[in-house]
Amino acid sequence: MKTRRQFIKISAAGAGAAALGLHTLNVKGLSLFDSNEQEPVSDENMKATPTYCEVCFWKCAGWSYVDKKKNLRKIIGNKEDPHCQGRLCPRGTGGVGMYNDEDRLRTPLIREIDKNGYQYFRKASWEEALNLVASKMEKLRKDYGPESLALFSHGTGGKLMTHLAKAYGTPNITAPSFAQCRGPREVGFTATYGEGVLSPERTDIRDTKCLVLIGSHIGENMHNGQIQEMSQVLDNGATIITVDPRFSTAASHSKYWLPIKPATDLALLLAWINVIIEEKLYDEPYLKKYAFGFDELKAHVKDKTPEWAYGITTIEPEVIRRTAREMAAAAPSVIVHPGRHVTWYGDDTQRSRAIAILNALLGSWGRRGGFYNPEKVHLPNYPYPPYPKPKRSWRDAFPKDKYKLVTEVLSSGICYASIPNPDMDYRMHGWIVYGTNLMASLPEQQKTLEAIHNLDFLVVIDTMPMDITGYADVVLPECTYLERYDPIRTSPHREPYIALRMPAAKPKYDTKPGWWIAKQLAHKLGLDDYFKWDNIEEMLDWQLKKVGSSLEEMKRIGVKKFPREYKDLYNLQGLPDYEFNTNTGKIELYSTELAAEGFEPLPDYTHHPEPPEGYYRLNYGRAPMHTFSRTVNNHNLWDLKKENNVWVNPKVADLWELKNGQEVWLKNQDGIISSFPVKVRVTERIRWDSVYMVHGFGQTDTKLTRAFGHGASDSELVSKIYEDPVMGGTGMRSNFVTFLKENPRKNREEVKA
Repeated sequence: MKTRRQFIKISAAGAGAAALGLHTLNVKGLSLFDSNEQEPVSDENMKATPTYCEVCFWKCAGWSYVDKKKNLRKIIGNKEDPHCQGRLCPRGTGGVGMYNDEDRLRTPLIREIDKNGYQYFRKASWEEALNLVASKMEKLRKDYGPESLALFSHGTGGKLMTHLAKAYGTPNITAPSFAQCRGPREVGFTATYGEGVLSPERTDIRDTKCLVLIGSHIGENMHNGQIQEMSQVLDNGATIITVDPRFSTAASHSKYWLPIKPATDLALLLAWINVIIEEKLYDEPYLKKYAFGFDELKAHVKDKTPEWAYGITTIEPEVIRRTAREMAAAAPSVIVHPGRHVTWYGDDTQRSRAIAILNALLGSWGRRGGFYNPEKVHLPNYPYPPYPKPKRSWRDAFPKDKYKLVTEVLSSGICYASIPNPDMDYRMHGWIVYGTNLMASLPEQQKTLEAIHNLDFLVVIDTMPMDITGYADVVLPECTYLERYDPIRTSPHREPYIALRMPAAKPKYDTKPGWWIAKQLAHKLGLDDYFKWDNIEEMLDWQLKKVGSSLEEMKRIGVKKFPREYKDLYNLQGLPDYEFNTNTGKIELYSTELAAEGFEPLPDYTHHPEPPEGYYRLNYGRAPMHTFSRTVNNHNLWDLKKENNVWVNPKVADLWELKNGQEVWLKNQDGIISSFPVKVRVTERIRWDSVYMVHGFGQTDTKLTRAFGHGASDSELVSKIYEDPVMGGTGMRSNFVTFLKENPRKNREEVKA
């Protein structure tokens, strides 16, 4: 009989010594558990092995150093790597903490229910756990079809889990980074230029003369290459324009800080477009050769003057004009940055369209100092049979006219398609969650929980006991990226290159690499033909030899660069003939694709809800030493930032009689209260109508012994979303919070009671 899935705290059976309260028990000369106290050692007495970082998506290549006692000591950047130029950020150097974290998952776990209905995890062998997962997958395939299984995946290790899922027969493979992060900009730029921004972004910051940041927190998000290039152009005298209701790190280095009223960015963009067109500051030869729809755009923004925008954005007309002229003076070496996390208010594709159009008017796409043309190495796949053709996908759970322009699977769509609905004849019955904490990465936690409780089976593969592991039927502990091989990194960049990740140390405890888990499951499911290699080293060596390298060579050098096939890094420099991958073959200022699907072909401003009285818009962002919730328990990085705080304007603090360091609980517009208190930071660096907090804190799992209960979680306060009608992205910045100065709960243990 199906039982409602309860949250289970990971016990000492599956987590580290910290679960027993022993993580600090060290005696001089005798370490009962892993100790972080080590004697100094020189590089000459250590062995270096190549790796690339898994702490964030930038995936900088580096070298892991292990001493003669097999202790992992440090990680440094690889000087040949274009992502990092030999310099890692705090997260990259702190990656050692993931390996040494005593709270790691240590063994497979299986959910059990006793005769009284109490649910708990018990320790299992890999054979038992994988047999159970394979049997459940077989049952799903038999009862509902393979398409009833969904894979949520984040990180390089998920590539072979994706391969397994496709071999199994499901197309429902998703990463939260699309619907919850970058999707609107990819769809918006593709509707304009016929191709997206990609990852890492194709921004030529190192050569730009003017960089415009709209809610893009370079310097706090630690996108390594962009930060280094921004620092370089600052030294060269480039103009930085930052649009943000908060005085961010980037704003502190900017010539102009525009403290815009939240949710009005599109009005500012349209006013900039108005100034550039009305004052004839646009790149006329570029537009004449490459653009479609200029006359329609000109008519569309005729009344979108700086004076019109001032009443909406609170940015003075003269500042709007002055900053528009700064951009035009630098053109075409100017970048209006497309951002990364761009799911804000529900009209995010249209806001990204406005950014794309503004760049087109300035002639920056395909030009030095604007957007370059990236290239990557295409590694051949190790031979395998064709994937079975799915009979249906997640889209079939929704009306036929919905999500037509979505270019990837929506994680929120998978979530909704897992909830029983009498209007749907098809839904998801099982999830595999690889390397992503859905409770923190998906909005509307109650919807996520509703989906989880209606699943037949949930498997979580992770290194740490995150929130999502507490809802799993089976937990499979993966070793960290420092203990495993993974697929070759082949990200697009200015020049093609490859990077190797290999284990610097043997996997700790009873943990396994993701590739091994995928291959073992394939064997148990009768899918061996898709994994014909004996081990991943054989597969990697085969691939590398196909492009003129080898595993042996890559073990020595870590990163290998290749010459570009064509000299087209700036493929529109000099205005050569060029055809864009759009309906008209041109840059579409007026989007024929959007028009054909019934959407507005030109972006327009719409008013968004205001905070109720006594509430403030919840803004959230990043800290340079942490990546979402992934690193908050890492002892190296936790030591740099142990908790977040809530930024409050002095006027608001005075109104509420709040003091610096005072603990408050946050309550959102739907009555949801933060699980833990957060300390107030009174600062002029935030507008009076908003508050700000760093994402990823307020962890509720007690087995995260450092992160548990420190700060507040912004994710649990995001209960209202505004769906982007063009691509289904989840706009999350229309949530508002107020302050509670008294503890609404008796104690912290009530959080998951």
